[in-house]
Amino acid sequence: MKYTINEERLTADEYIEFLKKTDLGSQYPRERFRERISTLVEKASISLVARNEHREIAGVCFGITDFAYWLFITDLGVIRECTGQGIGKELVKKLHELAGGIENIIMYTCVNENAIPFYEKIGMTRPSDVMVYNRVEWTDFTVE
Repeated sequence: MKYTINEERLTADEYIEFLKKTDLGSQYPRERFRERISTLVEKASISLVARNEHREIAGVCFGITDFAYWLFITDLGVIRECTGQGIGKELVKKLHELAGGIENIIMYTCVNENAIPFYEKIGMTRPSDVMVYNRVEWTDFTVE
């Protein structure tokens, strides 16, 4: 499949429709879902969208960064019928480049257990130096 990757802001509705076609939506809590998705799509430092030749969304990658030292991948998803085609890898590569490049930027993410093999395959490792402060109410649900 041919696709292009561009910096692009999605609306909350576009992103929610995309989530329904991926396994990525399971990372979000039910609490204030629509409100928080609206904030996410509006404020992510970098927003990348992969589209097929029909301009349909095939993949999405969001990151927050200081453009000097670090990058955190908040979201990376590819629609189910397009997984395994290199779209996720290319989205991460472009995100890293836009944030400042591999020689300047340390990249982090939190991943679903099922996504660990993908991140290991692209060269990411599990750190032992990350701290978490989490007091968020979190009810799991599926975006449908």
